[in-house]
Amino acid sequence: MSPSISDKLTQLGQVVAVPQAPNQALLETVANAHTDTPYVVRFVTPEFTVLCPVTSQPDFAHIIIDYIPNKKLIESKSLKLFFASFRNQKIYHEDCTLSIAKRITSVLQPTWLRIGGYWYPRGGMPIDVFWQTGVLPEGVWLPDQGVSPYRGRT
Repeated sequence: MSPSISDKLTQLGQVVAVPQAPNQALLETVANAHTDTPYVVRFVTPEFTVLCPVTSQPDFAHIIIDYIPNKKLIESKSLKLFFASFRNQKIYHEDCTLSIAKRITSVLQPTWLRIGGYWYPRGGMPIDVFWQTGVLPEGVWLPDQGVSPYRGRT
């Protein structure tokens, strides 16, 4: 009997502690069964938190990741644990957003990836951070991220 996809995963279906730091988080992947079809996968975490590196006050963000898979898909529980590992990290918004994107890109090696980090205001000013790996492949439908410019982020 051949092993199932879940046999290779170490976190899904298990009680797993939140890693103490992002570099300790294990991002697990599964095979993309549709490598012949370009499609977009979206992950949204509307309650992402880190700590301000100066004041240690919490900073909140709405993070949206869109990617076109190549050979691998990211397993969602491992991604949730990765996100949670930032909770007690003192890090600037820009560094955090790019660190997330670059780590996921290095693990997945996607055809294309875009991240939107929509940070809630501190000191009266929201900071939004965007990055993508290149040009969206022609013919791929990509919905708008749907986060309005700051007016209370309604």
